[in-house]
Amino acid sequence: MGSEHKYQLNVKMTCGGCSGAVTRVLNKAQQEGSVSSFGVSLEKQLVDVRGSIEQEELVAKIKKTGKEIISVTALE
Repeated sequence: MGSEHKYQLNVKMTCGGCSGAVTRVLNKAQQEGSVSSFGVSLEKQLVDVRGSIEQEELVAKIKKTGKEIISVTALE
């Protein structure tokens, strides 16, 4: 198993539907085993993700929801 990464993404989410779409793709990634945990905060426009997933793959998954990613920070 690869090392665990932590990311914080600032994602433009305007409603519960937006955060719901992001939650759905992350739930799927969690079932696939590349994400161990995540949190989505609509108020703060932040998505926290932990897992073995690489940053490019994570960004691609969230972009599929059509949401704009303002920034991505890798936390150790």
